[in-house]
Amino acid sequence: MNTTWWKEGIVYQIYPRSYKDTTGNGLGDLDGIIEKLDYIQSLGVTMLWICPVYQSPNDDNGYDISDYRKISSDFGGDPAFDRLLAAMKKRGLKLIMDLVVNHSSDEHYWFQEAKKSKDNPYHDYYIWQGNDPQQLPNNWQSVFNGSVWQWNAATEEYYLHLYTQKQPDLNWENPQVRQEVYGIVDYWLNKGVDGFRMDVISLISKRSSFSDVPATMPFIDVMEKVYANGPRVHEFLKEMHEEVLSKHDIVTVGEGPGVNLEHGPRYVSDKEKELNMVFHFDHLTIDFGPEGKYDPVPMDFIRFKAIFRQWDQALAKDGWNSIFLGNHDFSRIVSRFGNDKEHRRTSAKLLATVLMTLRGTPYVYQGDEIGMTNVAHKSIELYDDVETRNAWKAAEAAGKDMEEFLKAVHWQSRDNARTPMQWSAADNAGFTSGKPWIPVNDNYRAINVEAAENDPNSILHYYRALIAFRKAHPTLIYGNFEDLLPSHPQLYAYKRWDQGATFLVVHNFGDQPVDWEDLPEGRQCRFGNYSQQAANSLAPWESRIYQLD
Repeated sequence: MNTTWWKEGIVYQIYPRSYKDTTGNGLGDLDGIIEKLDYIQSLGVTMLWICPVYQSPNDDNGYDISDYRKISSDFGGDPAFDRLLAAMKKRGLKLIMDLVVNHSSDEHYWFQEAKKSKDNPYHDYYIWQGNDPQQLPNNWQSVFNGSVWQWNAATEEYYLHLYTQKQPDLNWENPQVRQEVYGIVDYWLNKGVDGFRMDVISLISKRSSFSDVPATMPFIDVMEKVYANGPRVHEFLKEMHEEVLSKHDIVTVGEGPGVNLEHGPRYVSDKEKELNMVFHFDHLTIDFGPEGKYDPVPMDFIRFKAIFRQWDQALAKDGWNSIFLGNHDFSRIVSRFGNDKEHRRTSAKLLATVLMTLRGTPYVYQGDEIGMTNVAHKSIELYDDVETRNAWKAAEAAGKDMEEFLKAVHWQSRDNARTPMQWSAADNAGFTSGKPWIPVNDNYRAINVEAAENDPNSILHYYRALIAFRKAHPTLIYGNFEDLLPSHPQLYAYKRWDQGATFLVVHNFGDQPVDWEDLPEGRQCRFGNYSQQAANSLAPWESRIYQLD
């Protein structure tokens, strides 16, 4: 096993517009992150992944970029970025930026030129099909609902957008596009950035036939078999690695919608030289029903464990896992995988223990370290997210029960993770002195950093101690992994071992206590989320780490 800093590190993900506002305009900014760097460093994390802060019209909150070399004035502009990078370097923190190059904004200079005429030198930077305004090129559906095709009157053809119509997909078949991308990557690496999280990177190679998809094919299969893992994706990633990534000591993690066990290992193989890690979504689509995320089904816990086991096995000898339970695109982890009511504190600590004891690099999303929860707005008008709003419109048009659909929104909306960071019990949770860009969760007076700092048994203090424990025991980073109870309906127990040590980690994923006769007698529990422990039983949402030698 090759050892390296990014395997041993821990990533803290920041959604900048929701982290800390220093100007009073209701929008988080880079100076807000600088203000909180001491807090971030106190967690013990080593890398910050910061969601897009480039110039953007914000149709999809910055994932629609209009200038890849310019930091948006919304976040403080280029000077604020330079200050942030310098302040992070001083503290020994690494910066991972979001690279969004499957698509640009339709307000980017390239697209503004491309749409003018077929003879324009930028026209081939994008993907065009069809010539009849009454006939769509195919039946593909956008991730955000509606057709992926948008008519462009000037050239009398459609352009492709797998996401919103303001996010036209770039044509990676064009070598000039690839060189533009590599130039952008090189620009930020030369500034001193330490790596990239690459947005929907599995989608950059398109299948040129653009055939219709069967009407009955579930969208999750459409993503895997039609939109993702295209014929040249690995060629493109190898080229990017060869031309620019390999020249720097950096980390790369690719967001991989449609990437599963069949495809995933190739993206991160040491031999292939493409990416260091991927974010697969096998465990994050586990409660999606036949109609997708807004048609939720109960989580299958046996499958949940199997997914982690199978991915560990697949990458044990070649590659590396990213260990995460949530991010800016998914519900709060304690609401989704834990119990955010009577067992919020213990279940949040259990989930932290899972993150820090599986083999791979752990990712902590802002606010999870204090157990922030989903939000349940009473009206769709209070939701900002374009995906949520589009899904609502589609559900209305389909005659769905909108009261039931609102419950699904409460469970699955991306805004659950985007409510402002809860710093204190002051107005607007101490996030801003103005009006927040999105409503703060009502529970901020009870759940906030200030309260957690003053409570020795808080989730926050648990995260700090647990992260320190992981760093002190390389076995929890690099050691072998074995799932001991793959078919148990409530317990998740596994062994981590190497030549230096052996650990037994056991979690009770449930509201009821569970007896387990194999709990080691006479062994000291090295770490756990309960101060009092029964000999042969685990309390609701209890986690324990035993050292066996």
